[in-house]
Amino acid sequence: MPSLIHVARPIHRICASLLLGPIACTVLSPSTSWADDEPPAPLEAGLPSDEALEQAGVVIGEIRIDNLDIFDTRLEEEDNTMFRLANWLHLQTRRETIEQQLLFARGERYNARLLRESERALRADGYLRDAHIQVTAVHDGVVDLVVSTQDVWTLKPGVSFGRKGGRNSSSIGIQETNLLGLGKQLGVDVSSGVDRTSKALTYQDRQLFGSRWTLSGEYDDNSDGRAQKLALERPFYALDTRRAGGLSLRNERRVDSIYSQGEVVNQYDVRDRHATGWTGWSEGLHDGAALRWMAGATFDERRYDPLPALGAASVAPDGRRLLYPWVGFSWVEDQFIATHNQDQIGKTEDIALGWNVRGQLGASSSRLGSDRSAGVFDTGFSKGWMPDPSQTWLLAGSAEGRIERAGLSGGLFKLSARWYQRQSAQRSLFASVSIDRGVRLDPDQQITLGGDTGLRGYPLRYQSGSGRWLATIEERAFSDWFPFRLFHVGGAVFYDMGRTWDGALPGDSAQGLLRDAGFGLRLGNSRSGLGTVVHVDAAFPMDGDKSIKKVQFIVEAKRSF
Repeated sequence: MPSLIHVARPIHRICASLLLGPIACTVLSPSTSWADDEPPAPLEAGLPSDEALEQAGVVIGEIRIDNLDIFDTRLEEEDNTMFRLANWLHLQTRRETIEQQLLFARGERYNARLLRESERALRADGYLRDAHIQVTAVHDGVVDLVVSTQDVWTLKPGVSFGRKGGRNSSSIGIQETNLLGLGKQLGVDVSSGVDRTSKALTYQDRQLFGSRWTLSGEYDDNSDGRAQKLALERPFYALDTRRAGGLSLRNERRVDSIYSQGEVVNQYDVRDRHATGWTGWSEGLHDGAALRWMAGATFDERRYDPLPALGAASVAPDGRRLLYPWVGFSWVEDQFIATHNQDQIGKTEDIALGWNVRGQLGASSSRLGSDRSAGVFDTGFSKGWMPDPSQTWLLAGSAEGRIERAGLSGGLFKLSARWYQRQSAQRSLFASVSIDRGVRLDPDQQITLGGDTGLRGYPLRYQSGSGRWLATIEERAFSDWFPFRLFHVGGAVFYDMGRTWDGALPGDSAQGLLRDAGFGLRLGNSRSGLGTVVHVDAAFPMDGDKSIKKVQFIVEAKRSF
């Protein structure tokens, strides 16, 4: 735990950050870090290979943490007043915050796999831009290591806005994703979106009291209700983790809307209560894979009521109340690659190529307090392939629902495939297709298609139905342009097409196949903890009714290119 002195010391820098943060956030919200976007070269030549070190049975000696600030002022191009000010305002990640995430320790036998897995864990942190772990020296049966990381700007005060599907969204607030350099998140936000205006307070601590436990909480005061969420979990944080478990609670009241052709056709009040407790165990990693078992219990209640203000225009569906025990499993293969310029710009990306399969099966009964007897299932998988160094295929699918006396209810089946063809270091061809199919869907499972679900030239939630498919092909360009050493700039030309089917209301799927084409700018964002790619697109619809605008302008931050 940090002392009061340690906490008090940076207060003046926090205050300065709050005053100057909007300027820094504007400047720093995008981009890079190792001098030429490549990991550092080994510090010493002629070091033994990983295989040789493991066979020799060497043990780990010194572990040095080399954490760079946001800007490396040792580089002439980053040694200026603005960048030095940003570094001074920023509270650097503490050594112990990084050390607590490492899967190895001094005195243990050297295992290269644990180094690579620790790198992936560090890169997954929103407050680190990159991470590499290397051998620096071998002597007397001991190997010394250096953990090289780089911080990003994590204090994000200011105003943001976005536009997609013909609708605007905005937010104002402040969020710190690396509070006092301890990796904790704290945020206050006021946002206005399509469905509601929200005031939110969020907190997350992924290293509770220096442990592997994660505590997260959220309180939302919305224009249509309130939401409280609390979770305490110890996840399977590594492939060789043997024990896990947790508890999560959610209590929410809101207004849900049903859409047809981009317009609201029904609204009703929702009271949503959910609680899950679980425990998990595993024998760890064997033969390149980890098999994990889980058992738990879930309470899931949804109550729907008509809105008095809408009178007969508000029709509420039937609710549900389920309390059921369940068992589950997951099987994860240890097959990962690190790459660049796939879904990000100028940033190391970790891609899972191995099988990742999960399943969960529960049984509800009126004897346990449920309003029906049902078998509840939730399954999923993902897998990747690299037929050659220039191609990557990623496949994913999921299925969830309930088997009741009347048959399958709340059934939702999803399948998606993504393909990347690297044409050069600066160009790639991307294609994707996804199919969703619903069976006796619950009210909260409406399947829609529009500007908010990947069909960029159309209003949000323009089509709806019990199923949909969407296909995209995109030519991507990754430039060397690095203006002010702040933004990695890219671009894309795209074509989307898709449709829904079996709509519940007249006109839901009447427009048939919908197509659009367009182009856009991409701004890589790796100097800040946003961890996103800013999209600025112009999309031109090729189908639909006459009410659709001839061009849709989209501005949004996404997790991928």
